[in-house]
Amino acid sequence: MSNIKDLIRVDDYCSKFNLSTLHPLVSVHDLSEGTWTYVQQAEAVRYHFYGVFLKQGEGCTLTYGRQNYDYQDGTLVFLSPGQVVNVGHIDKDFKPLGHALLFHPDLLWSTNLGRTMSDYSFFSYQFHEALHISQKERRLVLDLFEKIRTELSQGIDKHSKDLVVANIELFLKYCVRFYDRQFITRERENLNIIQRFEASLNSYIQSGKARELGTPQVSYFAEEQHLSPNYFGDLIKKETGKSANEHIQDTLIQIAKHKIFDPDKSLSEIAYDLGFKYPQHFTRLFKKKVGYTPQEYRMMN
Repeated sequence: MSNIKDLIRVDDYCSKFNLSTLHPLVSVHDLSEGTWTYVQQAEAVRYHFYGVFLKQGEGCTLTYGRQNYDYQDGTLVFLSPGQVVNVGHIDKDFKPLGHALLFHPDLLWSTNLGRTMSDYSFFSYQFHEALHISQKERRLVLDLFEKIRTELSQGIDKHSKDLVVANIELFLKYCVRFYDRQFITRERENLNIIQRFEASLNSYIQSGKARELGTPQVSYFAEEQHLSPNYFGDLIKKETGKSANEHIQDTLIQIAKHKIFDPDKSLSEIAYDLGFKYPQHFTRLFKKKVGYTPQEYRMMN
């Protein structure tokens, strides 16, 4: 992607909407209080901080990868440092709406949230996997945003950072709950995804693709479903109780057990058929899952 503008500081975003920043590392804004400066051409931007956007209304389309996402009322979108967004198709009369929470990774140094930030995998979801919230949930989100904003407007003291980070962490914990609810309400759609995943996984191994491309990877099946790896992995985990990687490994072992009964196949050939580059890696996984090495299992049966 060419002509990428880097947003290094939180203020780099705020200044685009003529909004003031109360803290160099964190900011909360009602975007309707700002004004948009019309840009003739679409502009790609790379974020160097976390962004959470509670969007309402239409008129702005963001592109992430190959997906377009037209914001609707009551939608939360999450951006992480390093993410590139192409902003285009904005009308000259576009009026920004919604709310934004922006915070730099430096704010999280030496905090509990800094140590657990990777747990909030929805920051790596794609836009079409955004979180749609109810009116009640929206009010709760705005209340937490207002608490952060109030704390920032009171000036900085020794308690400011702890209180601001604590409220951000509380907000993210609520988002985990909201996403759990969203996974439940999409149960039928999720079941179809799981069924397609299992069918594709078996086909990948049985068709010889594993020998050609290597052991199955979660990212391969996520891309097949047009989902981000994190969203796909979280969906599988929430619906089945096992991670996508565990599903892959269990399937490999079940197929291996059948292949081991074929006396014309060496254990090395079986390992290569399953996509293992080195037979000892297959042996290690098999013993971990079954309790015996492939050779021991063959002799026992």
